[in-house]
Amino acid sequence: MASPTQETIKNEPSLPSSSNSEQSTTNTTIKKELSNPIIKPEDETFEQFYSEVKAIEKRDSVLTPEQQINRLLRPGATYFNLNPFEVLQIDPATPFEELAKHYRKLSMLVHPDKNPTMTDRASLAFEAINKAYKILEDEKERKKCLEVVEEARERVDKMIQEKRAKYKNQPIEEDTPDGLKKALWSVTCKLFADIERLRVREESNKAEERKRKAEETTDREERTKLRKEWDKNYEVGESRETRVNSWKSFQTVAKAKDPVKGKGPALFKPPKYKPEGR
Repeated sequence: MASPTQETIKNEPSLPSSSNSEQSTTNTTIKKELSNPIIKPEDETFEQFYSEVKAIEKRDSVLTPEQQINRLLRPGATYFNLNPFEVLQIDPATPFEELAKHYRKLSMLVHPDKNPTMTDRASLAFEAINKAYKILEDEKERKKCLEVVEEARERVDKMIQEKRAKYKNQPIEEDTPDGLKKALWSVTCKLFADIERLRVREESNKAEERKRKAEETTDREERTKLRKEWDKNYEVGESRETRVNSWKSFQTVAKAKDPVKGKGPALFKPPKYKPEGR
């Protein structure tokens, strides 16, 4: 038989849990904040601010194979795909192990064998992904790319400061996660494009220099060859025989023109001396 104390506990009305109530209030607040994002204060650290950008990138990265192929081959893709981080849709700070996993997942999405209805376009997209991965796979090249990203961040920070000074600390586009992401993306792509233009220009100049040197070498070798042939033919060979035959022909022609055949040309002879008669 239950004790009076136990019966009192059983008959006591259940009260709502304070922890469950607090959790429900917190979830409601989070949903409101996500639906109505609030601009952070100016002194907010870049890491906190950039975490929201990462969330946006994660959302955008969920694309179907066809959407990924279209993204990699969209108008201006030659320009945008110079940024390997943009091609692979990863944060520059991502560890290489995670980068490799994401590359394998993305390459499977756009692989030509997985997209038989658009094999040609899938091949081009697959090549773009492979090229980006090979760049980031090389430690030295990845370090260069990270330096480009860091340079872009510094330029964006400077641009934001100039805008705030110009607009007297009024809200600017870069105050929002999407605005900052757009600015970073734009400046980063531009820097990669500038580097590519310099590389192409240097390669073109080097090619022109190699061509000029090759032409000079060929011309010099040709002149040397002709000189050697001339010297050789002058001493012996066809040229010597030609000169001898030419001289003989000249002599034959001279004899043919002389009225006295078989004799050389007439020489001047003084008249004979005759004594005077008295």
